[in-house]
Amino acid sequence: MTDLLLTEKTGSILTIILNAPERRNPISDLPMVDALCEAFKAADTDPEVHAVVLTGAGKAFSSGGDVKKMVAGAGLRDALPVNTRSNYREGIQRLPLMFQSIDVPVVAAINGPAIGAGCDLACMCDVRIASETAVFAESFVKVGLVPGDGGAWLLPRIVGFSKACELALTGETIDAAEALRCGLVSRVVAPDQLMTAASDVALKIAANSRPATRLTKRLLREGQTTTLLTLLELSAAFQALAHMTDEHEQAVHAFINRDTPVRK
Repeated sequence: MTDLLLTEKTGSILTIILNAPERRNPISDLPMVDALCEAFKAADTDPEVHAVVLTGAGKAFSSGGDVKKMVAGAGLRDALPVNTRSNYREGIQRLPLMFQSIDVPVVAAINGPAIGAGCDLACMCDVRIASETAVFAESFVKVGLVPGDGGAWLLPRIVGFSKACELALTGETIDAAEALRCGLVSRVVAPDQLMTAASDVALKIAANSRPATRLTKRLLREGQTTTLLTLLELSAAFQALAHMTDEHEQAVHAFINRDTPVRK
């Protein structure tokens, strides 16, 4: 694993830590994109991992893009616009596609500022728990840019169209309390309780059937874009799979016999 990320595995929970605190954990560089895709795809295929917690080292969750690399010829920006477009598609835009494709549930533990693409990274996760010290900004317009990483797709689906427009068009920063009010996060806790709270959610997910939680996440993700009829068909197919798992058989047996099912 690259030193851009740190990983800690406790039981069935994998914690992935963005590890560039001196730069506030930017995610726009290709090595970081590669590292994140590798780490999450590995977690998704690891039968021992039931949930992932994502957080940042230091005081920030993620600053998003590295502003110092936004000058011509640096970072994603090329002298030729056609190459810049390709850099985005082959770089940071791989992240929302990767998060959309994996089935392992991901809990974001937002320990500090989540700015620009860092805010969008939080939105790519399934559950968001914020420290009281966290702040959020869909701030691309503040540097004369647009959300190039899928934020215009992600944010309205979480906070609604009007609030998403307010955040993206003003670029203003909101605190954790406002993030909770608008539904950007589901819980706000004291800084020293953040990892405990995020791990608690991950453990509650992991306590359930691994096949069922992954199939349920896939239904929720597909439900963002598909029709009700198509989702019902997919739900029926997934239910047929779930009925045949050992976890389901054990849960039914335990319920009938008032026993505790064994989780794998």
